[in-house]
Amino acid sequence: MTPHASVTFVGNATTLLRLGAFTVLTDPAFSPAGSRTYLGYGAWTRRLKSPAMGYADLPSPDLMLLSHLHGDHFDRTARKVIPSDLPIVTTVQAQRRLRRKSFDAVRGLPTWEADEWRRDGQLLRITSLPGRHGPGFVDRLLPDVMGSLIEWEVDGQRMLRLYITGDTLYRPHLAEIRERCGEVDAMLIHLGGTRLLGLLLTMDGRQGADLTGLIRPRLTLPIHYDDYKVMKSPLSDFLVACRNRSLSGVRALTRGETFTLTPVPSQ
Repeated sequence: MTPHASVTFVGNATTLLRLGAFTVLTDPAFSPAGSRTYLGYGAWTRRLKSPAMGYADLPSPDLMLLSHLHGDHFDRTARKVIPSDLPIVTTVQAQRRLRRKSFDAVRGLPTWEADEWRRDGQLLRITSLPGRHGPGFVDRLLPDVMGSLIEWEVDGQRMLRLYITGDTLYRPHLAEIRERCGEVDAMLIHLGGTRLLGLLLTMDGRQGADLTGLIRPRLTLPIHYDDYKVMKSPLSDFLVACRNRSLSGVRALTRGETFTLTPVPSQ
């Protein structure tokens, strides 16, 4: 029997990935609608939609994947309920900050470096990928962000290669991801067109379609697009842009939905 793979969309960038023997929680944010979220430098935003479920409603994860340390990706509610000994894979910058907050099992990955877990003949590999959270010098004022490539293998056979973009803007150099890592089976793309002081800080619909065309995954699942007030580009912008470019394999998720990720056909 082929091991099962799925993604559950909780809300914003929070998902639960079940990849055979491994369970991975991404960017946990569990605060309800109406709550305020701090973004740094005195900036706040308000959450508009509640997550579909809380941490207690989910199966216990084996590890947590954190694209960057921002309030809408690891909020106060999540910090209270996430066990301090849960392994966390994140940026080097976030590792330093989280260890000061008593999260001891944190691994910060420089870009293109990877960490691996093995269990029952299965392999889970997470590779840190490049990302830029802001334009030009503004990126230096924001938390370091990483994309992630999650590779799941069973008995040495590749089952799934999943790219999670993180809060990056589209840049042509992201083509290096496909060049170095090979064909991408599925992509969780962070959208929303987040704007602060008029500056674009996450991909809007047009940039998201640009990246989808660049990476050419078999399946694209948009997330991170309407949970917070600072998000200005609705999901429809992305869907229309993809349709206008004849990009196939785009599938919108509803909050709380569990979607099966089809393993790669045997070679």
